[in-house]
Amino acid sequence: MSRQLISSGSPYEPRIGFSRAVRVGSHVFVAGTAPIAPDGSVAAPGDAAGQARRCFEIIQAALEQAGASLAHVVRTRIFLTHIEDWEAVGRVHGEFLGDVRPASTVVEVSRFVDPLWLVEVEAEALIDEERNQ
Repeated sequence: MSRQLISSGSPYEPRIGFSRAVRVGSHVFVAGTAPIAPDGSVAAPGDAAGQARRCFEIIQAALEQAGASLAHVVRTRIFLTHIEDWEAVGRVHGEFLGDVRPASTVVEVSRFVDPLWLVEVEAEALIDEERNQ
């Protein structure tokens, strides 16, 4: 079975040795996605919803590079440094995936690699290759 590696250009990918996403067959696994702006800075500092929006934009682009879309997402995991942000981040999740309604988990963590990150998001997608949907 072929293995397709997707990069988002994150400076952490080569340093740590991971891919933004990996597609194997009809499965696409998107790694924990942090709110990294296109210029490498932290997107929306201090704004959990703004950071979540950037995470989902990166996830959407990775899925598209893998031949999938947000409509194929079956599972998400949201990691927050402040659980109080769950509702604001949840609304952003709904903006991107409200019609898809994947299985989802929200957990609080003590911190991330960059202390300015408030949120990270993982996603998994399953493509129905028979119908290419």
